Amino acid sequence: MSAFPSAHDKRAQETLLTSYETLLSRVEHMNELANAEQWAELIDQRTSYVVLVEQLRELDLTVSLDATAQQRKSELLERILEHDVDIRRRLVARRDELGKLIEVSQRQRDLHRAYAPQQGTAGPYTEDDATRST
Repeated sequence: MSAFPSAHDKRAQETLLTSYETLLSRVEHMNELANAEQWAELIDQRTSYVVLVEQLRELDLTVSLDATAQQRKSELLERILEHDVDIRRRLVARRDELGKLIEVSQRQRDLHRAYAPQQGTAGPYTEDDATRST
């Protein structure tokens, strides 16, 4: 094998690094969505992000990188992972917030179920009620 990569190898390396840059761009956008609390759009983006990660994983298995390209890949991966950690942290906080809201809603429903039957049957107390019981 030659010490110098072929033009095909260079193109493959460029394609791989461009894919990592695309992934970084996607995760940066997702982080912006998380910070803006645009949860539905974030979830939509997450689906295509996972597909892109899978495609990148397959491409990564077929391409050998020289030292410069390997360094660039490492830098991109580090930035991708930083954003991913921040997104996950925001999602966990949102999940916890939703859990609390669900808990409050369930308590309100339980209270309503417990006291609602009494509200419809008992009227205000009158003197007639007292004379009937004696």
